[in-house]
Amino acid sequence: MVRAIALLLLTLLSVPLRAEVLSTSSGSVQVELMVQGLDTPWAVGIMPDGSFLVTERDGELLHVSDGKAKKVRGVPKVAANGQGGLLDVTIARDFTQSREIFLTFSKPQRGGAGTALAVARLSESGDRLTNLRVLFEAVPGGSGGRHFGSRVVEANDGTLFVTIGDRGDRPQAQETSNPIGSVIRVNRDGTVPADNPFVGAPDVRPEIWSYGHRNPQGAGLDAQGRLWAAEHGARGGDEVNLIQPGRNYGWPIISYGRHYSGKKIGEGTFKDGLEQPKFYWDPSIAPSGLLVYSGKLWPQWAGDIFVGSLKFDYIARLAGSPLTEVEKIEGSATERVRDIVEAPDGAIWFISVGQGSVYRMTPG
Repeated sequence: MVRAIALLLLTLLSVPLRAEVLSTSSGSVQVELMVQGLDTPWAVGIMPDGSFLVTERDGELLHVSDGKAKKVRGVPKVAANGQGGLLDVTIARDFTQSREIFLTFSKPQRGGAGTALAVARLSESGDRLTNLRVLFEAVPGGSGGRHFGSRVVEANDGTLFVTIGDRGDRPQAQETSNPIGSVIRVNRDGTVPADNPFVGAPDVRPEIWSYGHRNPQGAGLDAQGRLWAAEHGARGGDEVNLIQPGRNYGWPIISYGRHYSGKKIGEGTFKDGLEQPKFYWDPSIAPSGLLVYSGKLWPQWAGDIFVGSLKFDYIARLAGSPLTEVEKIEGSATERVRDIVEAPDGAIWFISVGQGSVYRMTPG
């Protein structure tokens, strides 16, 4: 086992880093390889000092600093089954003081697994997690390995949003007595914020912020602090949604896609009381990872939404009102884009599952 880990780290570091130049609407951009040799990477988190964390779905967390990668000990046990495993990582906004990070993962449960949120402290050496605490877990989970969601976003007020998929059990997305197929919001200690939309409502989980979601695997805040999410449809009907408290986003009652069999989903594309997406794709692009860009390095992109495509190997840029896909950023580095984040300096980082790598994009 020790030898295998050593070989993995050697693979991560042995090939010199390289850059690719891509043409975009804002001119040339440079895409620099930051780490490679990863096994099904899922999320990247950039720390204030420029080092970064990467999750691998099988349960490994890596810390990369000054070109050196090392395994982080103390991660939670995960149910690495299908789409489940160690999923998102988000660096706390006050990391410099608290050294806390947030993780989402498929937590083993009796009869299966459920999406869970944990917080832990990263050691000064960057190789160990301490004081790991599970803040929330979706109970009951399920025995299948599909549709865990599972982005965690720290809101401007310090509360935490977590996206949870329907686990392949479509009707559960409309059952507010459990968190399946919802976006939940909790305080940093795992308690329920008093202003959540369903606090005090009978037979509704008070953590629920919104519901009627299929499998939201991308989420991020805009400049106004509003939450946006990218969500997998079935055959067609991938969505970008502006997530608002207490709203029902329709799955599986309405959808712009069809079942994989070709049959119609639910009641069509519209129903009173159910939210419409701000944008949808048909055919599906398999969206995963969403960033609302600040404009630091590319002022002309301020407020634009970037979404990674797992299916068609590009980064979509969406802008305007109504929201429209206005550009595809693509090259050899954008093979199966799983995550996309903005670093403190305004650089755009993304994960290519197809390349097993993390990349950094800056003006060329």
